[in-house]
Amino acid sequence: MSEQLGKAQADRPVKQRDSFYDNAKYLAIVLVAMGHAWEPLQDGSRTVQALYGFVFAFHMPAFIVISGYFSRSFDMRPDRLKRLVTGVVVPYVVFEAAYSLFRNHFTGESGDISLLDPWYMTWFLAALFVWRLTTPLWKLIRWPLPVATGIAMLAAVSPSIGDDLDLQRVLQFLPYFVLGLCLKPEHFKLVRRRSVRIAALPVFAAALAVSWWAAPRMNAAWFYHRDSAQELGAPWWCGPLMTLGMLACSTVLTACFFAWVPGRKLWFTALGAGTLYGYLLHGFLVRLARYQDWYDHGWLHGPLGEIAATVIAAAVITVLCTKPVQRVFRCVMEPKMEWAFKQDPAEQARLRQQKSERERAQAVPEPAAKKTRETADA
Repeated sequence: MSEQLGKAQADRPVKQRDSFYDNAKYLAIVLVAMGHAWEPLQDGSRTVQALYGFVFAFHMPAFIVISGYFSRSFDMRPDRLKRLVTGVVVPYVVFEAAYSLFRNHFTGESGDISLLDPWYMTWFLAALFVWRLTTPLWKLIRWPLPVATGIAMLAAVSPSIGDDLDLQRVLQFLPYFVLGLCLKPEHFKLVRRRSVRIAALPVFAAALAVSWWAAPRMNAAWFYHRDSAQELGAPWWCGPLMTLGMLACSTVLTACFFAWVPGRKLWFTALGAGTLYGYLLHGFLVRLARYQDWYDHGWLHGPLGEIAATVIAAAVITVLCTKPVQRVFRCVMEPKMEWAFKQDPAEQARLRQQKSERERAQAVPEPAAKKTRETADA
């Protein structure tokens, strides 16, 4: 009977990761790496400029929407606060220091390590920390998305916000995180219907055409969301208008992107769990390429060179998301740090109860065992 109970427990369905979300995260991070590879190739290539603007319009919004979607359950429970510290705060501190030392080494500067002024890739961790901490508030208010949009519009006309924690980006990207909080599984199913997938093709084509037209006319810094309108040399009223326009454009393109994300398990699905590793680590290679003047080679600025840079970027980010890389860097990306936290009595009680229930389920009562033997003898 114990064997039957054990077999029944083993046969219970185990909650598995949804392949769609892992596929979406992997494909989004590949687009991020491609965009960084294209950045130095824009001069003299309108095609690269157009692709750069097209991809930057939705790759980070898509990544942030997914981050918001998976933050829906966040509250101030001790175990979730602990994961916020170990999975966001610690990597932020480690990589902010590492990036700063890396920059100082190659540039010969003696810049300070400032934890209040995120440099390069680390802005996303600072933003994720702030967004996730405010999640209970967004779940409480009646109209979270309009409020978040209003905050982003105000940020776009507020140059006095400064660089602390890269708050311009935190506030201007905020609507995408709040949008993710508001989404439900059925919304993702809706955009993955065949009709939406077909409609996404002309939308992508139109977006590419607009990007081609805008490439020599539009300041690409609008896509970064790190400056106010005044800092970009535009009238103040352009800030709110551009915020609304880019929010609408990015949301539509993000929906089109999700429409074409595969829902089944593929060779790269498992890599979706390691996208933050790839995101933070590939920044060192991107900056190294700039410091070592790798882009000065003339052949890179032709069609074959641009294709080669794209393929290399996709291959590198893929490798950086793999399990071996995760095992090496897990000590700083997902440290357990049990020594740093007090034991939560409620959590300990839950664990003891779960253990007790497992032991009771595995135990075979003597009368039941005797009855089983008698039945077998009969």
